[in-house]
Amino acid sequence: MTQYERRPEVIEALEPEQYYVTQESGTERPGTGKYLSNKEPGLYVDVVSGEPLFASSAKYESGCGWPSFVKPIVSDNVVELTDVSHGMVRTEVRSKYGDSHLGHVFPDGPRDRGGLRYCINSAALRFIHRDDMEAEGYGAFIDQVEEN
Repeated sequence: MTQYERRPEVIEALEPEQYYVTQESGTERPGTGKYLSNKEPGLYVDVVSGEPLFASSAKYESGCGWPSFVKPIVSDNVVELTDVSHGMVRTEVRSKYGDSHLGHVFPDGPRDRGGLRYCINSAALRFIHRDDMEAEGYGAFIDQVEEN
């Protein structure tokens, strides 16, 4: 089984926006993330640890300006915390092993798919196309990234 972990050399190699989002709990500007319009089949993993977070089959267009997902691919890899910053109460989403800030989860997602909207910063993610998942060690998740 793969070990996912937070490694200092990976954090030091992050691009400035990736560092700001994942390490400083920042937010990329809406509509600017490289995965916002991605419709390719594959897996989204934590840019720091590589832990699997979301499948393309759980992604949908919410209109919020960030990639949105209805559920994590491995629920244990996503930690939810109360966030009271900016004068509001929200639920922050962080990766378990990388401890990366990913975004927030809201209860306004598609009702027929569970009702949640995981609003995630592209800068916190790395996308692995379905065709590359086996070679990169994520073969066990291929059946979960097929189009619905």
